[in-house]
Amino acid sequence: MSAEAPSGQGTRRIDRVLAEDFLSGLQEAPLADVRALRADAEQEEADLSYVRRLVQGRIDIVKAELARRTGGEGGSVMDHLADVLAEHRGSAHGMGRHVTVEPSRVDAHQRYVESLVADVDLTDTTARTDAELNEVLEILSAEERTVSDKRRKVQEVMDALSAEVTRRYRDGEADVAALLPEE
Repeated sequence: MSAEAPSGQGTRRIDRVLAEDFLSGLQEAPLADVRALRADAEQEEADLSYVRRLVQGRIDIVKAELARRTGGEGGSVMDHLADVLAEHRGSAHGMGRHVTVEPSRVDAHQRYVESLVADVDLTDTTARTDAELNEVLEILSAEERTVSDKRRKVQEVMDALSAEVTRRYRDGEADVAALLPEE
């Protein structure tokens, strides 16, 4: 087993990580290969998490503008952007995972999220009609659900890989001393 793309699968990391055969042969694979697979899954989870945050930020902006319009508040959402983006970001609601990697392809992720609503410029939400903003909200909400679903599936893969590493240490198939630096 290796970190190469499973046969017949795409070359995108998400396609590899979510492929039906990504975890096949896991119990027989060398520990280094299991760790490499887990690293791929961790990187994909970090990237999906980043895209999800980008989408959620735009959702918060659109919702704040729609709320501002119905509440009759003055000023623009952009005048209060920091508050809008911080409003729903209290404590972390993650899966209790220690994040060890940064998102990759940050520019590509940003371009992707911007392309979702390219025909509606969100830098001036006051210039958009309610209908335009509601359409953007639907598009972004659908994308957030899609990304969240993929992220949950990737986390399940990560859990399976972590469980296999843990099993090997518990059953004595792997030696914790091998993790310690040589003196």
